[in-house]
Amino acid sequence: MKAYIFPGQGAQFVGMGLDLYEKYPIAQELFERANEILGFSITDIMFEGTPEELKQTKVTQPAIFLHSVILSKVMGDSFQPNMVAGHSLGEFSALVANEVLNFEDGLKLVSQRALAMQKACELRPSTMAAVLNLPDDVVERLCEETPGVVVAANYNCPGQLVISGEVSAIEAACEKMKEAGARRALVLPVGGAFHSPLMEPAREELANAIENTSFSTAKCPIYQNVSTTAVSNSEDIKNNLISQLTAPVKWTQSVQNMIKDGATLFTEVGPGKVLQGLVRKINSEAQTASVTLIQNQ
Repeated sequence: MKAYIFPGQGAQFVGMGLDLYEKYPIAQELFERANEILGFSITDIMFEGTPEELKQTKVTQPAIFLHSVILSKVMGDSFQPNMVAGHSLGEFSALVANEVLNFEDGLKLVSQRALAMQKACELRPSTMAAVLNLPDDVVERLCEETPGVVVAANYNCPGQLVISGEVSAIEAACEKMKEAGARRALVLPVGGAFHSPLMEPAREELANAIENTSFSTAKCPIYQNVSTTAVSNSEDIKNNLISQLTAPVKWTQSVQNMIKDGATLFTEVGPGKVLQGLVRKINSEAQTASVTLIQNQ
């Protein structure tokens, strides 16, 4: 069975999507429509901006979403998923790919999500850190024992967990992780504590937008970050999407469940190959691929 997976923030690079824009009329049309919807030329930043410009949350999130979704549209009839999943932001790309959201609504939600997260980041100094080579339960326990807000945020693959919270609590937790034997506990260059209770103001703002957006019946199941199991019901999808900003990204568990349900090939749709690497670390026998396009289709 074919599983299509969609990356989240961090996969961006300058020049992403330019080849699609130049070669495929449908890509050009969707990119131009995105410029209109967003009210600024995101294509200029994506194709020839600076890494700094592309790193702004309000740009990064729509840029990765656009690259992934437009890539899936360009694939045409060869895009036939049996199941989909997305890492954090990638969940919105996955929901357009399996036709729960249309392109315009998906892009508007992603833009609102990015702005809401940016605002929440500015309320309190917060960050995230990657912890390598410690069991999940040890990381969770040390987070609980650390004063202040610090939680397990991204279960990326066995031995790679990202924690999220207040700057001081993250720094203190990193010291504890190293003492407990972590190979690394490294503060990441991100602007805030994503997937933690500190995102509550953003969750409330996005919940309102999601409630007012039309969700259709899924073309195939989505394995969401919050539930980790196959979901097709639009109300369940909505609720999981609302919870996602303050809840952890359970990527390891989602991939394990997809394999259990018959996934044999994981194709990453979007910039980079980060998720393919994670899938292989979760299950060394899993087959992974990037999208290959037939020219002039």
